[in-house]
Amino acid sequence: MVLMSADGFLLLLRWIHFLAGITWIGLLYYLNFVQTPFFAETEAPVRSGAQQKLLPRVMWWFRWGAMITFLSGWLYLLHYWIGRRGISDPGTWVILLGGILGSVMWFNVWFVIWPRQKLVIQNAIDTAAGKPANPAVAAAGARAGLASRTNVAFSIPMLFMMGSAGHLPMPRPGSGGAFWLIALIIIALVEWNCLAFAPGKPTTKALGTVKGTLWFGFILTAVFYLLFEVMKKSG
Repeated sequence: MVLMSADGFLLLLRWIHFLAGITWIGLLYYLNFVQTPFFAETEAPVRSGAQQKLLPRVMWWFRWGAMITFLSGWLYLLHYWIGRRGISDPGTWVILLGGILGSVMWFNVWFVIWPRQKLVIQNAIDTAAGKPANPAVAAAGARAGLASRTNVAFSIPMLFMMGSAGHLPMPRPGSGGAFWLIALIIIALVEWNCLAFAPGKPTTKALGTVKGTLWFGFILTAVFYLLFEVMKKSG
């Protein structure tokens, strides 16, 4: 059977990666483009009911979609791109940059968004039962929201890189060390803005709306694309 071969294994791994990734990113966009604006506009009892019944289901598929995407993606990257194509292949550099972006997004899901959404869910359950509200929930929800919008922004260049690796030949930068230093600094600064600054402050206002988040993501994509081109010319 073809599926029992090495190529079949890679196909299954990539298929799993696609299925999990569609689930994860689809729910990421649902949370930011649909659910969050709905929660902001709806009545408190409706919002509380959704936080108790809907949000736990969404977050289960969201976080495990992220986990399976993360694990299958790195297995595929290591086995195929690095193992077969080699680190010298320009496509490996492109897919590796996408994988790093996806890994930061996975970190945000499991270690920033989910812990704070658990507080939101539990607070809705407690207040519905007549218990006092948790005063930490507002700040926790705002931090989760900022991390979620940061992931939306990261997802745009991440998906561009994933598609470019197989369909848009991009040059390998002449200076690998400088390229990765600049790329990682850019990623680190965006992530630091997500983790270190209070939501609503000037540094986070670009991510305060869906429109601003999308524009930020497209600009970030252009920056990474130009980085490949500029580093090629300098090399």
